[in-house]
Amino acid sequence: MANDEFKLDQLKKEIPVDEESLVLNRDSSVGLVIVDVVNGFCTVGSGNMAPTKHNEQISKMVEESAKIAREFCDRKWPVFAFIDSHHPDISENPYPPHCIVGTEEAELVPALKWLESEDCATLRRKDCINGFVGSMEKDGSNVFVDWVKDKQIKVIVVVGICTDICVFDFVATALSARNHGVLHPLEEVVVCSHACATFDLPLHVAKNIKGAQAHPQELMHHVGLYMAKGRGAKVVSDISFDT
Repeated sequence: MANDEFKLDQLKKEIPVDEESLVLNRDSSVGLVIVDVVNGFCTVGSGNMAPTKHNEQISKMVEESAKIAREFCDRKWPVFAFIDSHHPDISENPYPPHCIVGTEEAELVPALKWLESEDCATLRRKDCINGFVGSMEKDGSNVFVDWVKDKQIKVIVVVGICTDICVFDFVATALSARNHGVLHPLEEVVVCSHACATFDLPLHVAKNIKGAQAHPQELMHHVGLYMAKGRGAKVVSDISFDT
């Protein structure tokens, strides 16, 4: 364990993520994007992709996400929450079945269920990894793009799970869309590190699961943040609200 921590510390020195602080006020033109903070990824025992026991990183992410969401809603600032939801007969390779529509797996965690009754919150069920893609409608419109434009959002703060998968894919696509003028008036994408998390699948466990890849939690969380920053996102360790 000590050797693994040493290796992780060395890696962080090689590919550091310089985190900042973020201060928000009523002139910030900001929106909050919550990615997949659902039981199927966060609540112990809630399916194939949920933690099998208490996980500190995931628990902290849920707590921080709920805290930030409450701050936004108290100020009537816009919130957009993705909810991973899959049809039982349509697989999402390479992952096992998860977050099946109609089950508790595909519901917001208890700490965020109150969002369902908030006027400032837009909830979007998605059946794919990338929320930007999951926001596309059959007529070619995009619910997330419309949300940014309708609310005149210049900054989005992104929280949720998994840092290196759904969060990163969404962040990278949003940044690319911004760069191509698709997300006007969006200027900045911010990832809050302490309000993000990923899953843990150590090598010794992955070896006994056919087709599985090792996914060490702390390492992949760091890599996800590093990749997001490399694409142009601002990574922050804390957010404060200026009244």
